[in-house]
Amino acid sequence: MKRLLTAPLLFRTFALLLVLATLPAAWAADDIPKAAWSRPLGQPLENPGVAMKPGIIDDGYWQGAPVGGIGAGTFSRSYRGDFSRWHIKAGVHKYETIYANQFAVYEKTEGDNASYAQALLNGHPANGELSSWRWDYPVGAGTYYALYPKSWFVYQSPNLPARLTLEQYSPILPNNYRESSYPVAIYRWHAENTTNKTVTVSVLLSWTNMTGWFRTFTHDFAGTPNQGNHNEHMSEEIPGIGTMQGVLFSRKRAGSRPNEWDGQMAIASIGSPGVEVTYQTTYDASGDGKEVWAPFSRDGRLANNNKTWISEKEKLAGAIAVRFTLRPGEKKIIPMVVAWDFPVVQFGQGRQWYRKYTDFYGTTGLNAWKIAHDGLLHAAEWSDAIDQWQAPYLADKSEPLWFRGMLFNELYPLTDGGTFWGREAGSSTKTPAKFALLECFDYAYYGTLDVRFYASLPLIKFWPQIDKQVLREFADTVPKEWPDEGLWVWKTQLSGHPVTYKRKKIGAVPHDLGVPEGDPFYAVNEPGWQNTNDWKDLNSKFVLMVYRDYVLTGRTDKQFLRETWPAMKSAIEYLRQFDHGAGIPENSGYPDQTYDDWVTHGVSAYCGGLWLAALRAGEETAHILGDAKAAAEYHALFKKGQKAYITQLWNGEFFRYDTSEESRNDIQTDQLAGQWYANLTGLGEIVPRSMQIKAAQTIFDHNVMKFSDGRLGAVNGMRADGTVVPNDEAREVWVGTTLGYAGLLMSEGMQDQAWKTTWGLYHVIYESKGYWFRTPEAWDASGNFRAGMYMRPMGVWALQMTPEVK
Repeated sequence: MKRLLTAPLLFRTFALLLVLATLPAAWAADDIPKAAWSRPLGQPLENPGVAMKPGIIDDGYWQGAPVGGIGAGTFSRSYRGDFSRWHIKAGVHKYETIYANQFAVYEKTEGDNASYAQALLNGHPANGELSSWRWDYPVGAGTYYALYPKSWFVYQSPNLPARLTLEQYSPILPNNYRESSYPVAIYRWHAENTTNKTVTVSVLLSWTNMTGWFRTFTHDFAGTPNQGNHNEHMSEEIPGIGTMQGVLFSRKRAGSRPNEWDGQMAIASIGSPGVEVTYQTTYDASGDGKEVWAPFSRDGRLANNNKTWISEKEKLAGAIAVRFTLRPGEKKIIPMVVAWDFPVVQFGQGRQWYRKYTDFYGTTGLNAWKIAHDGLLHAAEWSDAIDQWQAPYLADKSEPLWFRGMLFNELYPLTDGGTFWGREAGSSTKTPAKFALLECFDYAYYGTLDVRFYASLPLIKFWPQIDKQVLREFADTVPKEWPDEGLWVWKTQLSGHPVTYKRKKIGAVPHDLGVPEGDPFYAVNEPGWQNTNDWKDLNSKFVLMVYRDYVLTGRTDKQFLRETWPAMKSAIEYLRQFDHGAGIPENSGYPDQTYDDWVTHGVSAYCGGLWLAALRAGEETAHILGDAKAAAEYHALFKKGQKAYITQLWNGEFFRYDTSEESRNDIQTDQLAGQWYANLTGLGEIVPRSMQIKAAQTIFDHNVMKFSDGRLGAVNGMRADGTVVPNDEAREVWVGTTLGYAGLLMSEGMQDQAWKTTWGLYHVIYESKGYWFRTPEAWDASGNFRAGMYMRPMGVWALQMTPEVK
């Protein structure tokens, strides 16, 4: 498979010939995996979740699976059929429907006088644009399915005699560091004639020239510049296959080197005997659209109008239509693609980077047509490769069907989470590409370390080179200092006067790698809410993630351990300054860990358990690298700390939140996070097994079952008397931390509790509150949310990856 993906053009052309030879085997709706999440097209949701407070991004539940490669930028089409969500500019979220970006279908049965043409959107433009088009595809006349990176639109209107299923995806493939980066969206139409008459079918794809649109940090396209945009009809003969035809969207540039907003987009398909591609090179996207709709609705063809001009301020669009006939019982697959080439990423402080895919297509921003060509060439091959990747997980009947779908659908942030993957402009292509995900668009920090502790599990499982590179990036920062002062917002609000802190101290592992509006990778540790230098979880989590990556990639990459070992030791030593004699770093009376609004005093279950696990990881790493002194030191420190941890926190039922009197009855869901990672990596007992099981069951009985009978997941903090801890974060369910707890349950053999806990999350996200493809960090007892499109829910892989302790 890998040889085919990287073969020369001649061999790839032969591959496409083989693919086209199999086209009669079209996709049927029954072939869509049963684990895929589904919803009737355009069906509204009763009582959807809303943002807890003003200022949080809340675009509503009209969402769908994204397309686009890792670090290439993404966009998505909702389950009602509109292209509305745009993450093309790295780190920036835009949500606005572009109505001229749309699919439409024409069908006519042989012998009938009437034909049927319909735009495939359950709705219509509110501003009168494209008024000649037939909008308002019937709500519920078909079904949307999603199993990321794929999704499907199954159209079942009585007006459509031929069955149509649109298969959508980008080539997101495991252990693939080339095609997974491509900026291309594949749309394969699977058409089947189940009638006893010949049916003529045509599928239209219209697209707006959006070059120049992705240059601001705003959440919409207000003030979008269109000056200098122009469209071009493209045609390319592919020997022995047919003619690739489409429209290329470009803009005039100020110089030869592209700015971040410069580039191209393209739409294309392939014409061949019996498959006709027609086109409209340019039309006004703000007009009535008659030049497209009049010919298309008449016979399924466009006018092959090659008129083009350079825009002054008007929005330009172009369209292609693919027309074919189906005999009774015949099936066909028709591929279409949308490709884009915006090679430059420029963050707020001006530094420029080149996206990963430019390693294969160059940095000119003039290669959208070539990318579209490769997308058409490999469409079927990539589809099969995705199916082969997912097949063993989907076939595992030991896991609930809903969970098998959730495993993949919660992977969408890998591409859609403001993802950056690339090299600094001017650097060698041999320089390892830097990578980072946003925590979320509300909290736009790159690589947030306390969060990726949960979120990065699928990265190390499927793209281990990327995850190790991220940890190298963090390791490089540990011995460095950023001396500039920042405002400590939480303490300032508490004290009533400004309180500042040093941005990054030597030995402290940073909270993040920077922000999109700043200078990521160069200006790290950006947050001002808390002073993260003295957080008690970051350094431990860094040590544990390094050891995890070594273990989960076969325990063979000693070079990775050698590179990061100095940072691991420094991270452990830095935390020891907060040890006041018990062998455990003590929390400092403010929210100094990932629960950054929940005050912690003294020895705490969460940070203390992570510390003990990190000591074990450090001890094992020292043994592997032959550092006997460090191994002995960490072993002794672990033994001392373990004794104090149990003595000060264990009450026979659970580990207390911390050693303060007011928290003595507080049950934290995440109290065994260190033990979870120990089970994940084979580090053994952080606390005795009997205590692990007892505490895990207590959490389930209280934080899960006494909180809406398990229908919402696990609340962060519950008291022994069954009341919720009176703190804003303690009152919330955090999806990612709940999943870490569920992973612990699985490893302890408590499968029923694990599935019940996780089903509560599934129920909120996919059944009741409409959080699909915008999974939040948190929701409250009403199901209302905070911080959508969050990174941490990728921790769903904890249930699949954490082995059972025997």
